[in-house]
Amino acid sequence: MSKAVLVTGGSAGAGFAVAKLMASQGHRVAVTGRSAETGAAAGQVLDALSPGSFFVQGDAVDAAQGAAAVAEAARRLGGLDVLVSAGAQTPLGPLPFEQMTPAQIEEGFRIRVMGRILPVHAAIPFLRRSGNGSVVLLTTDAARHPTPGESVIGASGAAIILLTKSLARELTRDKIRVNAVALTITSDTVGWERMFANPQFGNGLFAKAVARFPSGRAPKAEEVAEAVAFLAGDGAGQITGQTLSVNGGLSFGGW
Repeated sequence: MSKAVLVTGGSAGAGFAVAKLMASQGHRVAVTGRSAETGAAAGQVLDALSPGSFFVQGDAVDAAQGAAAVAEAARRLGGLDVLVSAGAQTPLGPLPFEQMTPAQIEEGFRIRVMGRILPVHAAIPFLRRSGNGSVVLLTTDAARHPTPGESVIGASGAAIILLTKSLARELTRDKIRVNAVALTITSDTVGWERMFANPQFGNGLFAKAVARFPSGRAPKAEEVAEAVAFLAGDGAGQITGQTLSVNGGLSFGGW
């Protein structure tokens, strides 16, 4: 059954991989993003996969702008069944906490947390009308496994994991499921390209991690998309409040 799907921050990276997969499955997909140029290109690809799919420009970190984008997407889709909250990238990668400025710490939390949760807040009224709504938030495995240089990244991710549990309980009465997918180093994403483009703290950190994947490689964005699409779909109708790690066996355990 075709669903009305919105992927915030879905014009590039893992979010775009999710959007393409869900469009190829016959769903009507809208994506949001900050760049009009990148978004327009993404919208054309999605419309070719599933006619009627499109891009709406908007910054998920800006409450008013993000809410307007969600409302516009829901209007053009004729409702909203699925929200995938992705994107919200910060230009600052891994860095030891002591070396971060207070402004960088504040920005890290603001972008990584607010950029994920504000779209959910804006989408709830539309998802409630669906009668079978689903939310999937993208987060990070750094929330489950402490890593040097990822204190703020991990703490922000942990906030998303707990929010996933809390919202799942709150929204059960509205028949809205809420789950999350936690990423590790993922190829075919903007973060991957940025991380290995120039020598920096995170470059060395993640180069070592990539060498430790049991399968010999990092997960691909398309593999993350498969997990997201499953949790968003009817096949996961009895799954809510959960966070699924797509980490290629790099780490185990967690909470």
